[in-house]
Amino acid sequence: MEVERVQEIASLSNLKGTIPREFIRLENEQPATTTIQGVVLEVPVIDLSNLDHQSLVASISEASKSWGIFQVVNHGIPSELISELQKVGKEFFELPQEEKEVIAKPIGYQGVEGYGTKLRKEVEGKKGWVDHLFHRVWPPSTINYHFWPKNPPSYREINEQYAQSMIPVADKLLGLLSQGLGLEHGDMKQGLGGEDLTYMLKINYYPPCPCPELALGVAPHTDMSSITILVPNEVQGLQVFKDDHWYDVAYIPNALIIHIGDQIEILSNGKYKSVYHRTTVNKEKTRMSWPMFLEPPPEFEVGPIPKLITQENPAKYKTKKFKDYVYCKLNKLPQ
Repeated sequence: MEVERVQEIASLSNLKGTIPREFIRLENEQPATTTIQGVVLEVPVIDLSNLDHQSLVASISEASKSWGIFQVVNHGIPSELISELQKVGKEFFELPQEEKEVIAKPIGYQGVEGYGTKLRKEVEGKKGWVDHLFHRVWPPSTINYHFWPKNPPSYREINEQYAQSMIPVADKLLGLLSQGLGLEHGDMKQGLGGEDLTYMLKINYYPPCPCPELALGVAPHTDMSSITILVPNEVQGLQVFKDDHWYDVAYIPNALIIHIGDQIEILSNGKYKSVYHRTTVNKEKTRMSWPMFLEPPPEFEVGPIPKLITQENPAKYKTKKFKDYVYCKLNKLPQ
């Protein structure tokens, strides 16, 4: 086994109000001392069914420049399908441990797909209070079904339906982001690999934590993706860093939470901001989330879109293969 699973640690009766040392964050990271209490951040909520196209472009562009995060409603993905996605994901994490280990990341495996616990290097060996499952869902040529759960039996069908429903939403969002910079509808998608854009699903499972004031589910970070389209469950946990403080993000049933990721910041030459965020955990309840990361193919080179580069606005970022960007980010190396 790669590491002890957080879900197993959480179920130990001998915790009695304590957690292992490696989960206790440094004081300047602890939620109890760094969260603005009693304030839920009203990040922009955008209605994707708005027929006023210019208004839609403007609102998404403004949210991406000043926040790096927004929520979308009336996005066209049926609420029943989202509920099914959540149901089969939860059922997988409730399976016996040995059944989940069948699709665990193999020892020494360099990819991210599979069931696992630790993802990136953490400061001073700290760990997040979370287990996860990663697997690609689109395009078909990138899918490795070995990392898809066999149980529950409907897992594959539901996830394939969800991926199909997600594609038009993602295309629309990327088009609006493109137009918000004065570009053609397809420019941003082309800058990410076009039809080879990869959809990577992650399920985060944050079990109840005896000391939620000391631990984090996921440490502060920006996403390596272009955009992340996230479905949370109803348990509060997502926090965003805004104006030098951490704030809870409001939960809206059936909304999708959109994170601007590093690749969009690079493509836009810094006009759009990759959102700095983290996840807290709950004492009584399990929090889960389903982020879909839209990523360029590993060998694809991403850099600022040439149309945005002028003498007055030179390139602020290097052009590099996505796989090299990921390697540097996961290993905390300079980009």
